[in-house]
Amino acid sequence: MSRISIDNLVKAIKAVQAMNSQQKETLADELFRTQPTLFGACLVLPQLGVSLEKMELPLNLLFICFQAMKQSGLPWPCISEDELERQAARYAATLKFSEGMLPELVAQAQHQYATSHPEPELLAYVSNETSRWLSQVAPEDSDRFVLMAAMNMVNCIAHVPLKPMKK
Repeated sequence: MSRISIDNLVKAIKAVQAMNSQQKETLADELFRTQPTLFGACLVLPQLGVSLEKMELPLNLLFICFQAMKQSGLPWPCISEDELERQAARYAATLKFSEGMLPELVAQAQHQYATSHPEPELLAYVSNETSRWLSQVAPEDSDRFVLMAAMNMVNCIAHVPLKPMKK
C-alpha cells in the first residue's frame, strides 16, 4: 500500500508550484537538515556534467517528493547513503535486465515494475515529468544522470522503512 496518497502528491505539487524563490530556499534548508543524502544526490549532478539549466528538473522533483513526504504525516527517517546506493544498484539491475529483450517484453516488464511499485503515484508522476522534460530539452549524455537521480529518489522514498509512530 502506498504511503504517499494521490491527494498528498497533488497537494505537494500545488504547494511547490505556488512557492516563490524565498520559500523554495527555506524548503531547501529544511531538506538539507532532514534529508541531506537525497539533497546531496541532486546537488552532485553538475559534477557529473549536468548543466545548471537542467538542474531545475531534479531539484523541483525533489522538492515535490519531499513536500509529499511531509504531507503524508508519516515519520520519515533520514535516507542513508547506503540506502541511496542500494536503490541505485537495484534500479541499474532492473534496467540491465531488460537489455536485449524484445520490445513487447520490455513493455511488459515496465508495466510489471510500475504496477508492483510501493509508491505507484509518485513513480507515475516522476516518470511523466522526466519524459516530458526529455521531449523538451536538447539531448545530452548527462541527461541519464538526471533520470537516474529522479528514479533513485522515488525508489529510496518507496523502500525506506518507516519509524514506528509514537502513540
